[in-house]
Formats: sequence, structure tokens, C-alpha cells
Amino acid sequence: MSLVAGIDIGGTKTAAGLVDADGTVLARHRLPTPAADGPAAVVAAAVRAVRELGEPVAAVGVGSAGVVDPVAGRIVSATDALPGWAGTELRRELEEALGVPVAVENDVHAHALGEAWRGAAAGHRHVLLVAVGTGIGGSLLIDGRVHHGARSVAGHAGHVPVPSAAGVPCTCGGTGHAEAVGSGPGLLAAYAKAASEPASSLAEVAARAAGGEEQARRILAWGARALGEALGGIVNMTDPDLVLVGGGVSHCGPEWWEPLREAFTAELLPPLKEVELRPCALGGDAAVVGAASLALEALEALSATGSPGDREVQAYEGVPG
Repeated sequence: MSLVAGIDIGGTKTAAGLVDADGTVLARHRLPTPAADGPAAVVAAAVRAVRELGEPVAAVGVGSAGVVDPVAGRIVSATDALPGWAGTELRRELEEALGVPVAVENDVHAHALGEAWRGAAAGHRHVLLVAVGTGIGGSLLIDGRVHHGARSVAGHAGHVPVPSAAGVPCTCGGTGHAEAVGSGPGLLAAYAKAASEPASSLAEVAARAAGGEEQARRILAWGARALGEALGGIVNMTDPDLVLVGGGVSHCGPEWWEPLREAFTAELLPPLKEVELRPCALGGDAAVVGAASLALEALEALSATGSPGDREVQAYEGVPG
């Protein structure tokens, strides 16, 4: 039985999992991402995470923060969370270090592939996944495959304009985007302005909302409605089977989920009113499992072609059957 590794590279942590052909995670290793030490240190940490799994692997799949060219395995652009990460030839560097085929994808796309393979979207071919945390990222699977767009930038769900965010500055430099008010930092900043006693974390705001504090409930509902508006508009355009929502903000409880669902449903066209909005199911394993699915597909492609050089024309982006 061929075992593969899935890697999830983020700005603060790098996680690796040993995964079998059924998508079962057999072993895990996690370590801090040495982002401040530069790209070479980040790649070295990923290599170390795979080796710490303790078993040889036939291939490796990676879900990385940043905009990724999945065919070349290159990081096209990235935020300051990973300084200097843009331009990294991640596939080539990992293949040289590990000696096995490597497939590279954006981390949110990997998250969606994992949920569609073994998570909350299993059995569905058209899926919109949105991860709500420090930012708001998204991935659209069409017939089981990642939609990348012409420049590999598709999926920026947080940068959809919504009325409830009008005039609020966004991290991208624009204003009025869902991320400006619906992300964790956006919610925390709004609460700090409105509350008499600022909270140290979004979890504290959520706890206050659960305890009945009206200001906390109002801020969570405001951000949730903005996100719901954005998701409803995206669904009207893309017509998925279902929508999955994950990330740290999704743990804010019913005070967040109820207004999210209400705003989402209110935006949908009549034929789409039955589209379900669900929480993700795989937690921290999602991107690892999705990345592992890319590794398995890479092995299948190599088996079919018999030539590693042919991988340049492959796009490892589908959900295993």
C-alpha cells in the first residue's frame, strides 16, 4: 500500500500527515513555521515535518498559504505572514530534498479537496468552501476540480463588496469588502470600538455574546451578515451543491451562525433556496487530507504516463473517486 504525505504550510504552523489511499491520517507532525527566517527555512521545516512522520512516502502533496501556480508548483504571491515566500519554487525544492513527486496547491483549495474527499462535502461535486479566520479565503470545486481562474487567483471570497461593509477599509487596500468586517481581526476591531471593555480575543467576544452581552452579539451578527451576503451572491453566480464554512471564526457559536444563515438565505435566488450551508468537518486535518489527495493523483498521473517530465502538463486538483 502506497503511503503519501500531506503538508499544510501556514504563516504560523506547518502540519504534516501520513495518509493512506483511503484518506485516513495515520500519523501527524506539527511544528511552528519559521516564517521570519525566510523561504529556505520554511521549506526545510516542511521537509523535517515529513521526515518526522516516521515512514517512507511515495509522494507528497502541499497546501500552502499564498497564490499558487499548481502546474509549476510555484508561489505566485503571498502576504507578509510569509516574508519572501512569493517566487518560491516549492515543488522543485521539495522534490530535490525528499526525492519523491510533489504536487502543490493553495491551502484553502487543499482544504476544500479534503472536505470533498473525506469530510462534510463527501459525495458532492460542486462545492463552495470558505475559511474565515485572519482573512476570508475561498475555494470553488466544479465537478470535483478546483477552479483556479486565469491567474490562479480565484477564491478570494473575502473581497466581495457587501452593503454592510460600505466604507470600511480592507486589508487589500480597498473598502467595503466582506473581509473588512467579517474576518477575525475585523470583528475584534469593531468590538473594540463599540465596547466599554475591549476583549483580548475573538473567543472572548464570543463568550460574552453567549453570556448575553448585547454589544458582543450585535458585532458578531454584523460581521456574520456581511459574510452571508457575500456567500449568497457567490452562490447565485456559481450554483454549488452546498457551501462549507470553516476557520477560527466559525467557532463563535449560534450568535454567529444564525445571522450568517439568515443573511445567506435572504440573498439566494428562488431556485437556490435549498442550497445548504454547513460547517466543515475535518478540522485541522482538512488541508493535510486534501494535499494528500493531490499526492495520490500525482502518483496516478505518473503511473499513466511513465514519465516524470510529463508532470508539467498535469493539474493535480481533483477529488479521488
